[in-house]
This record gives sequence, C-alpha cells and structure tokens, in this order.
Amino acid sequence: MTRRQAYHVRRIMAVALMTASSLPLMAQAQSTPVPDPSLPYEATQGEEPILPDDQFEARLPKAGTPDQANPDAPLPSIESWIDQQMPQSSNAPTELPPAIDPAEEQELAQPLPPLDSVTVPTNVADNNNANAKQPDIRYATSIEGFGKTGLEDEFRAESALIDGKGKAETAAMVQARAQEDEKLATRLFYSQGYYDATALASLDQAGDGTLKAVISVTPGKRYKIGDIVINAGPTVPPGLVRDSLPLKTGDYIVATLVEGAEANIALKLPENGYPFAKVGDRDILLDPATVTGDYTLPVDTGPRGTFRKIITSGDKQAFGADHMEVIKRYKPGELYDSRKVDDLRKALVATSLFSSVSVEPVQTGEAGPDGTEYVDLAVEQEAGPPRTLAGEAGYGTGQGFRAEATWTHRNLFPPEGALIGGVIAGTQEQGVSGTFRRSNAGKRDKTFQAGATLNHQKYDAYEAFTAGLNIGWARQSTPIFQKRWTYSYGAEILLTNEQVVIDPATADKTRRTYFIGGLPVQIGYDRSNDLLNPTKGFRANLRAEPEGSLQGNFSPYLRASFDLTGYYPVSDNLVIAGRAKVGTITGVSRGDVAPSRRIYAGGGGSVRGFGYQELGPKDANNDPIGGRSVNEFAVEGRYRFGNYGVVAFVDAGQVYESSMPQFSDMRYGVGLGGRFYTNFGPFRADIAMPINRQPGESKFALYIGIGQAF
Repeated sequence: MTRRQAYHVRRIMAVALMTASSLPLMAQAQSTPVPDPSLPYEATQGEEPILPDDQFEARLPKAGTPDQANPDAPLPSIESWIDQQMPQSSNAPTELPPAIDPAEEQELAQPLPPLDSVTVPTNVADNNNANAKQPDIRYATSIEGFGKTGLEDEFRAESALIDGKGKAETAAMVQARAQEDEKLATRLFYSQGYYDATALASLDQAGDGTLKAVISVTPGKRYKIGDIVINAGPTVPPGLVRDSLPLKTGDYIVATLVEGAEANIALKLPENGYPFAKVGDRDILLDPATVTGDYTLPVDTGPRGTFRKIITSGDKQAFGADHMEVIKRYKPGELYDSRKVDDLRKALVATSLFSSVSVEPVQTGEAGPDGTEYVDLAVEQEAGPPRTLAGEAGYGTGQGFRAEATWTHRNLFPPEGALIGGVIAGTQEQGVSGTFRRSNAGKRDKTFQAGATLNHQKYDAYEAFTAGLNIGWARQSTPIFQKRWTYSYGAEILLTNEQVVIDPATADKTRRTYFIGGLPVQIGYDRSNDLLNPTKGFRANLRAEPEGSLQGNFSPYLRASFDLTGYYPVSDNLVIAGRAKVGTITGVSRGDVAPSRRIYAGGGGSVRGFGYQELGPKDANNDPIGGRSVNEFAVEGRYRFGNYGVVAFVDAGQVYESSMPQFSDMRYGVGLGGRFYTNFGPFRADIAMPINRQPGESKFALYIGIGQAF
C-alpha cells in the first residue's frame, strides 16, 4: 500500500470510528423515546430499549486508563491513533482488493425520450353512465326598456342569449351570456350618443324550473354635438379641413358618423395637395347639464406638395421609372392628388407583370417655385411570372362548339412587349395566330399590335381558307379606366380561297381566290356605368373599313356599321336594355365581295332564335349567301337576385341584298336566359326560338358565353 492510499484509508476509518463512538452518547442523551406519530398511542407505551443498560455501561471507556489518567496530556495524532487501531500484519505486502466500478446501467445511459412520446397510463373509474348527456337548461329571454331608440332589433341580432336559442348546458353559461348582453346593450347605446345609459342583467327561477334571463336597459338622454373645434394649421383653400368634416352642432353623437367624418378628412386632404396629413385623436367633453358634447379634433396637415418624379426599387423589376412616367396621369409640378397616385397603382397592377407593387409619397423637404414642397413617388416592385395560359369556350346554334386557347409572354420585349400565340379549335372553325403587342405604347392605354393568322371556316354560308397580316393602333377602355372616347385604326391584308355560289337559283358553286386589302377604323363613345355589366347609360360605336380587291384592277368599296345600345334601371334589381344596329357594303355588287366579307345576321350577339348567319338571302339549297345591308334590334329585361339573374328578350333583324337596309320582312326571336355573376363578368346561357319559323330553320337555339349579350 502506498503512503497516499494509506492516508486516505486512515481518514475514512477515523471518520467511521468517530461516528460509531458518538452513537452511545446520542442514545444516552435520548433516554426517553420519542413517540412515533404514525402509530397509535397505545403502541408506543412500554417499548423495550434497543440496548440494555448493562451492555451500554460495559461499552463505555474505563476510567483510570493511561490515556485518561492525565487529562492534561497531549492527545496523540490521528495518524498514530489510526495505526494503533489497525491490525498488525506481517512484512508481506498487503494487496488491496481491486476497485470495483459501479455497474453501468444501460437504460440510464440512453437519452431521455421526448415528453410528447411518453404515454402515462391513467386509471379511469368505470362508469356505466359515462355517455349519458345531462339535460340542457331551458331559459327564456326578456328584453325591456329599449323603447323608441331603434336599437332593439340590432341588439337582438347580436344577443348571446337569443343566439343560444333558449338552451344552455349550465346555469353559469346562461349567466355568462346575460353578462355579455349587458355589455352589448351598453356599447350599443354609447355608440348612438346615449352616454347615460345603463343595462342590468338578472336571472329569475320560474315555477316550472326554467330560468328567465331579463335584460333591462335605461337609455337616458341622447347627447348632441356642442362646439366643434379643429386644431389645424392654415390650408389652401382656407377652411379645407372644416369643410371636409361633415359634422355640425346639434347632430347626435353617433360613433359611425363621427368616425366617417374623420376618415373623410384623411381622404380629402391628400386629394387636395396634403399627402402627409394626419388626423389626431378626438376629444369629446360631455356636459350632462346641457346634454351636449364639445368636439375637439387635432389635425396635422403637413406640407402642401406637388408631384415631381418617380423612384422605383426592387430586387426583380418588370420595368423602370421611365415607363412608369408614360403610364402616370399627372404632370411634374402639378398639385398632389392621391386619386392620381391610386390610378397609377391600379394601372401598374393591370399590366399583370408584378407579384407585388406599392406606390407611396416621399417627403423631400425641397421647396418648389410656388412655395409648395416637391413630392416624389416611391414604387416598390417585384416582378411576377410573365407567362399566361388562357382559354375560353362557347357554343352557338349554327356556329357549333368553339374553343380558343392562348399563350402569352407579357414582357418578352420590355417594357410591356408581349408575344401571343393562339389556337382555335371548333366544329366549324380552326386556326392559329401569332401577335406582337406593346401596351401603353408611348401613351397610357394606347396599344400597338401586329399579327399573322391562318384560319379555316366552314359554315352553311361559305367555306374559306384564309391567311392574313394586320397592324393596328388602338385606345380602348380597360376595367380600371372606362374611357368615354375610344378608337382604333390600322391596315390588313387577306389572302383567302373560298367556295362561292355562282347562281343562287341553282346553288352552283365554285372556288375563288381573293386578295384583299383594308384600312379598318373604329370610333366609340361610352356613357355607360360599367364595362362588362352596364345598368345605365348608353354606348355608340361606328366602324368603317375601306377595302378592295388587290387582284388585277383595284376595286374599292366600303364596309360600315353603326351600333347603339342603352340601359335603363327600372329598380335596383331590374334593368331594361336595348340595342339597334345598321350596316352596309357600298360601292360593289354582292357577287364581287368574298363570301366571308359579306354581311350576315343571326346567332348570339345578333338575332337570337336563329342559327349563326341564318338570316337573309338563301340559295336553292336554303343555305345563306349573305347580303350588303342589315338592321337589328333587341330589347332585354334583366332581373338580378344576388349572384344570379334571369333575362327575357325579343330580338329582330334582317339582311338585304341591297346596300341600304329596307326595314322590311323583319324576323323575330324570343327567349329566356340565365346569368351567373362573377368578378370578371356574368356567365351567360340563353335559349331562344324563332317566331313564324321557316323550313330549314332551327326550332330553338342555345347560346353560351361570358358577358352580357350586349
């Protein structure tokens, strides 16, 4: 054993012996046993001592031993005392037993499982009636005191007691509902100016065991607006803030009216040159003696500003500030107007090129020559996916089924230079097309486009294989800006091979090729209230296209038409709509006009009740051959209820061989239709039948599409 090991053993042994030596003293000190409080009193009486007295005395050290004879003698060191107590051994080295490592507990060495994966078994008392449902508590509701305030209906609509329909699981639940209704009544009265109103909820036990919840209110007097004080700086024009606050002394203090008036200030100031105006917190000082409340409102108008420039930012931009300058509807130096900022934001969204875009005014602190402060617009943008797949489908009697799909890359040639590919698949029409279109081309809402088409059409009136090139400029209405005046102009070239009826009397046919050039022009005037679903106003549209044959000698002629539609609201749900159209081809005989360029009538958007192109002159086989003039009329009653609607209509029209409409031999169709209104316009389904049907004409016709018929 080494000296260090022996030292540690001695210390351990010493502590053990000293502890053992103290036990008898401790036992002697506690000669009176302490009763165990967990045992009965009787069980603690007469217990025998653990160590008899004679054995205890024998174990005490004897007096007079050498160590005890001289109490003043120094005590031996603890190391020598331990050596005396240790048994004597031979000179042979003593081998200590090997150290025993504690056995490793495998489970303790593992990481603890998560708490949510531990399942603790729970002992649940067996109850045969566990599924039994306690009967609901029935209660009646009584409302008292609303009188002529006009608030009882609103209270009943929001009442928790009434919403519970007289049933609750516990009485505490009924009491909680009553307390909620008590707060509701007080809140309603306060919102209408009854600031002295009180409400009390109580529960009474009826004789049959049911509860009666009583809401008793006392409205008190209704407060009116007293003095009106607006703390604001000077404005241009003077009184702009006060004029924007539609409150006056003597008005009742109604919360919604007060909040709406303050919101009007926050709206009108930015519309009149104050983009950074802030409306503070109102203060209403009530006077019970006069039953009035003096109204005070702080307003920080901020600087008066004028537009300057656009600043754009964003990690992925669709286009820059220079193109935004084309889209905006204000000029630099013009007085700030938040409506024009909103218009710019809507126009940017309408390009469909952004996943997110915001427009906010920026205070520059720079003064302009007129004393106003320049205001920049900060446009934060993030470009969105530029590609779109779209499709539409419809069906019309005589026209058959028709589906069209388009693929568009809206920004292949920035800014807003789109490439569009289209495919038409139908029972009587097939085609492909490619178009380049630049939106906002040099001016807001002005569009330039050029395209090429290949098309095949096969109708009862004609069969044509057509290739065409076109170019044009247009200014048309959009959903965010419905313009009063619209226009378009351009040029087109067509090469078409068509089947032509040589003699209508015999229906003999041949094929001819036409090479046609035209200069289409359109101008429109719109005073209706909605682009897709108008309910009042009118629209007028004139289209003229000088065109002619480019084969051999040039033979010019004019194709023209005029449309007029009107809308009159009889009530909020009923609208009467009407339409009239006249059209002509002048300067050429019918036989010299390609069949696909002649005038036809019949079908959806024309005269319902007849098939597509079914009206007008016919050949010996009763197939339409087209004409050179047309007139059409329609009257439609549109009734809407929610997102649904029904229509009833009468259409009339005829096609003539002459170049001037004759307004004779009119044909009529009547029908009914259904509408389902969506955010992008109504979905339309109409069914109609002809009046005085002729041989070969359809018994009825079905039309399905998007948007109103006109």
